[in-house]
Amino acid sequence: MAAKLFVGPQVRALRQEHGLKLQACAARLGISVSYLSQIEANQRPATSRVLLSIAEAFGVSPEVFEAREDERLIADLKEAVAESAHPGAPVALSEIRRVALQAPAFARRFLDLHRANQRLTERLNLTEAAVALDEATAASSLLPYEEVREFFHDRDNYIDAIDRAAEALAESLGLADGVAPEERIAAHLWERFGIAVERGAAGEVMRRYDPAARTLYVNPRQPPETQTFQLAYHLAAVELSDVIEAELGRARFRTAEAVDVCRVGLSNYAGGALLMPYRRFHAAARARRHDVEALALGFHTSLEQVCHRLSTLQRAGLRGVPLFFVRMDYAGNITKRHSATRLRFARFGGACPLWNVHEAVGAPERFLVQVAEMPDGTRYLSVARSVVKPSGSYLQPARHFVLGFGCEIEHAHELAYSQGLDLSGPAARIGVSCRICERNDCVQRAFPPVDRPLRVPPNERRTVPFRLD
Repeated sequence: MAAKLFVGPQVRALRQEHGLKLQACAARLGISVSYLSQIEANQRPATSRVLLSIAEAFGVSPEVFEAREDERLIADLKEAVAESAHPGAPVALSEIRRVALQAPAFARRFLDLHRANQRLTERLNLTEAAVALDEATAASSLLPYEEVREFFHDRDNYIDAIDRAAEALAESLGLADGVAPEERIAAHLWERFGIAVERGAAGEVMRRYDPAARTLYVNPRQPPETQTFQLAYHLAAVELSDVIEAELGRARFRTAEAVDVCRVGLSNYAGGALLMPYRRFHAAARARRHDVEALALGFHTSLEQVCHRLSTLQRAGLRGVPLFFVRMDYAGNITKRHSATRLRFARFGGACPLWNVHEAVGAPERFLVQVAEMPDGTRYLSVARSVVKPSGSYLQPARHFVLGFGCEIEHAHELAYSQGLDLSGPAARIGVSCRICERNDCVQRAFPPVDRPLRVPPNERRTVPFRLD
């Protein structure tokens, strides 16, 4: 925890939740009323001593005051302001930071309005395209997925109640002793629920449950770790249904479709937590320096499952190394993303072409390691690996993805992939995306940033045909 933090909104929310006036709260904390008032107004930071007093007085973990949420809000605001494409001068980062720290509720409302505007714009574009092509409808089915993505984003990709329930279930099954989990999960499905497991799904169906026959069919053409995960998913969905439904109820999604999508997402989360129980996986990740191949072998899982699980290690009091994780297809579409670091992925555009996840497309099943630096000077260790998910049939194409993960350079020594690297040497200069990148000297820039004026020199041609003011 940092020595001093601006935590006004959190402190004010805790005080109001406990029904305390300023004077009574200040007396409980052993500080003056004026100091507490200044803390709540974000006019003064709270010292470590005061933060510990607040945590003790209100029965919360000191980690709730960490600055990662503020940093994430600032990054989201910065991107949204840039996306607004206002013709005036760009909004200074200092102003954005002040809004995020002093008026976080207003900032989140602004982000909600911005996302709504983006969706409306996308719908309009789809409608215009549909009319131009003389189509009857223009689908907008991705909106529930966006709502669910925000749900996991807001919870830092960690769902405590489900994670702990899955860990307890793993212990009751004896999965923590290193034995291959598939047989024990199948036996438990039969003994507790009367559900038989058969290898019989076909085509692209990885898992199919027949409730009348009480039979779970798993596609034998899928890799063994995929088959095991499908068993874990189904067991988690039936055994932990009460916990999952309670989480869905608290989420208050706006549409039934979003509830259905999130139910699958939470069951997937529970399945991963069942196969990789938190405490054992956390210890193994530290011991093996986050070597994803070694972890995949040890837990009978895939590389993608391990990378995703590493990004969820956010339990209070037992956090893992803060990592980012992204899954991207060969067209550059980001289909999974999470960051426990300051690195933020663009929500409304593609990723930086200088990031090594793109290079991994041309390096099948090899680990590529990159020391990268963002425009704000923060350096990262970035690891990229292409993976193939075979279809099991010549007539059906395999699926190709790139996995990207990494950490800020100060944690790089905890990753095996830093071995032999000069972490303080030259770094690849990357950004979030061209649409909001601050660099004015990037030869790979695809198009200008949306929040800065440009000029095109009439008598000069460089690699990039325009200049930024």
